[in-house]
This record gives sequence, C-alpha cells and structure tokens, in this order.
Amino acid sequence: MTNSKEIRKYDVDILQLENKHYDFEFEGGEEFFKALEQDLIDKGEFKAKVGLDKSSTMLQLSFDIQGSYELVCDRSLDSFQEPFHTKEKQILKFGDKAEQISDEIELIPWDTATINVARYLFDFIGLTVPMKKLHPRFRTESSEDEEDETNETLIYTSIPADEEKEPEVDPRWEALKKLKNGSK
Repeated sequence: MTNSKEIRKYDVDILQLENKHYDFEFEGGEEFFKALEQDLIDKGEFKAKVGLDKSSTMLQLSFDIQGSYELVCDRSLDSFQEPFHTKEKQILKFGDKAEQISDEIELIPWDTATINVARYLFDFIGLTVPMKKLHPRFRTESSEDEEDETNETLIYTSIPADEEKEPEVDPRWEALKKLKNGSK
C-alpha cells in the first residue's frame, strides 16, 4: 500500500485551470521513494519543475528534474551518490476512458479533476538509473571496451611497415585462382 499522504503532495487540480500555461515545482526525498514501494531507488532527493499547458482537448506536461540518488557499485558494493538531470514530456488527452496509448500519450476521462504527477516523476527518474552502476573512482579507468579497441590498434600498428609480410593465402584459394586464370 502506497503512502497516500506523501503521494498527494504531487496532485495538480486541473478542473479549475484555464486553457493556458502553468508552472509547478515539486521536491522529494526518501519519503517519496519509500511511499511508492519500489526496489529501484531507496534513498535520493530531487527538485522538479513541471510545465503544464492546458487546452480543451489535452494537457501537455514538460518535466525538468534534477537531483541525486544512492546506488551500490556493481564492482565494489560501495554505496555512492549519483547525480542526475532529465527533461521529459507527457501528453494527457481527454477521452471517454483512461487508457495508455504509448509511453508518451495517455487518455484520461473528461471529468478528471486532479492528476497526480508522482508516477511520472518516478518513472522519469528511474530511466536515469544506469544499467552498469560504477562508483566514480572506477570511472577514471578505461572501460573494457576501450581497452579492447586500444589493443586492436596496437596490434595493427605494432608491425613496422618495412617488416610487413604478405598475408598467407589458403592453398584452396590458390588452386581456385589457377583454375580461374586457366593455368594448371
């Protein structure tokens, strides 16, 4: 069960809004992440600026969220703070029923009086969590991919030009070459 008192802080009353642009600011911390009962982020904090453009047929929401959350390093299991900043958009179109059309577009009933942006805030913050969680002290080392590219380059450039040998040709190809050229 989610903590509805904490989540209600992210309600926006849209019923009385005129058709124009509005700006809202939200903040959240550990209570926000705990209230959502999820396992992705335990500790963190954020500040969000939410722009709302209301028209007679839809609401266009723009999110500018920044903050940090605590992650556990995949390599050392040490905890560290990871900063994030994201900008996202969400469109809520008025319709006969509530329905998710795509990741960016949702239908909401015509008589909707209040929208809650907590789910959008969390979803957009969650998208910033890196797949590979490396403590900042490990980020100065080159990654395995970069090391592989460096080794490849060294292999190609390690033979001096005057010592380059003709690559060996498979004897089967030599036989086919002879047949093609008409020689035996």
